[in-house]
Amino acid sequence: MKSTKKSMKRWASGVMLSAIAVTAVTGCAANGGDKASAGKEGGSAAQGPLELSIMLPAFKPTFPKDGSPVVAELEKYTNTKIHLDWVPDSSYADKINITLASGKLPTVMVIKDKTASFINAARSGAFWEVGPYLKDYPNLSKANPIVNNNISVDGKVYGIYRARPLGRNGIVYRKEWLDNLGMQEPKTIDDFYNMLKAFTTKDPDKNGKNDTYGMVISKYTGPFDIMQTWFGVPNKWGTDESGKLIPAHYTPEYMEALKFFKKLYDEKLINADFAVMDSNKWTDPIVNGQAGVIVDVTDNAARIDEKIHKALEQAGKDDKNKYFMDILGSVAGPKGNRALPTSGYAGMLAISKSTVKTEAELRQVLAFLDKLNDETAQNLGFNGIEGKHYKKVEGGIEPAKDTTLMDQELSGLNQMFMGIPENRYLEVVQTPVRIKSNEVQKANESIVVANPAEPLVSNVYAQKGPQLDNIINDARTKFIVGQIDEAGFKAAVELWKKSGGDDYVKEINDLYQASKK
Repeated sequence: MKSTKKSMKRWASGVMLSAIAVTAVTGCAANGGDKASAGKEGGSAAQGPLELSIMLPAFKPTFPKDGSPVVAELEKYTNTKIHLDWVPDSSYADKINITLASGKLPTVMVIKDKTASFINAARSGAFWEVGPYLKDYPNLSKANPIVNNNISVDGKVYGIYRARPLGRNGIVYRKEWLDNLGMQEPKTIDDFYNMLKAFTTKDPDKNGKNDTYGMVISKYTGPFDIMQTWFGVPNKWGTDESGKLIPAHYTPEYMEALKFFKKLYDEKLINADFAVMDSNKWTDPIVNGQAGVIVDVTDNAARIDEKIHKALEQAGKDDKNKYFMDILGSVAGPKGNRALPTSGYAGMLAISKSTVKTEAELRQVLAFLDKLNDETAQNLGFNGIEGKHYKKVEGGIEPAKDTTLMDQELSGLNQMFMGIPENRYLEVVQTPVRIKSNEVQKANESIVVANPAEPLVSNVYAQKGPQLDNIINDARTKFIVGQIDEAGFKAAVELWKKSGGDDYVKEINDLYQASKK
């Protein structure tokens, strides 16, 4: 793998040689996804391909190297030379901070979260403000303004977001367990509790053993955040009677949700080790037939279903016509059906000012990112090369079963794709589980609960956010497992206030009022 430093030198040389082509570059956007326009969008054939580096997270130890088959096809389509700077996801946040501190940034960085370090870097001029330029590109111009607002810093957009469905969260459960017990899918919180109780006590897998429980939760706190929304808890910030913003844990509904979670724990309807369970093993109890429910993104249902089929296939017991998982968007609570939304994005692609020094160069990089949203590029990034990484079958595509090949040549490339204005790649065969997931996500969009403070950037939180979050998260866990009572939780809230929470609430309200003006 060639070094980023060498890649940057070659890229800089290419830019100097292409200075005379600025007119062609700035006019590139009008050509959209036309493959014939690749010369204008990435640099003409005469000036050679645009060289750029991209830093992105790796979720597996093996990943596509520079110049590998799919990368080469992407380079051909976009007329670029791409250096991929892969960083293990487990250490990605640390690498971001180190890279920002060094001042030696790649052309494009995947920014996973609006952290304090990213916000400070954006404010200090490390990244291009791309908002004013997006209108000039056929795909990027269709970015969702709500999501752009969510990713903004001080009202300015410093990256291209990676789109995700707003209504993605829901309930995934073992369908055959519910069928075995003769129960209907839950409609209310009480029904949901009764399902977990039955999955724990009534032998839902009919094996004659007391070896199942209702719901699996890991140290990832997402399920609690999703479920508390059913009780009427706001999405991070709500409003009081006077219209002032208040954090979710100030509300009486938050305590009602906590009592429900404690009840699930006390009755052993969830795993006792949830606070320390590795999130990488979160789905294992569902696949292994120990737990019946997981509250997470609904598309996890298809992944779990496929793992169950694979395990049964290895044991010679698979039935390909059977589907094990089903999905619900939410269950009704005191305020009806409510769903916790995503922010509509999973990080963004930010363009470095230290490497991309001029507006003409910026437009070249934006043209490249715009083309990554074309159908051809998306299909390469998500599915690879037809005949090698997938084949077309009735109803969709079938990925290659050679996992080593897929890891070496394809897996992880989707991390640099944005999906704006939509996903255009070929889908795998749409099983009933996948179809249901898409339907639930679409339906959830009408019941998602917005966070009014989503675009607001707090200096207090930038400095003290982790400490403040830990106080409440630790208190929530301690309450659920019985280490503290309601008075103990209220004491934790007072500690939160004194540790910077009061200043945080004041600043958020000041920012909120200013944003209204």
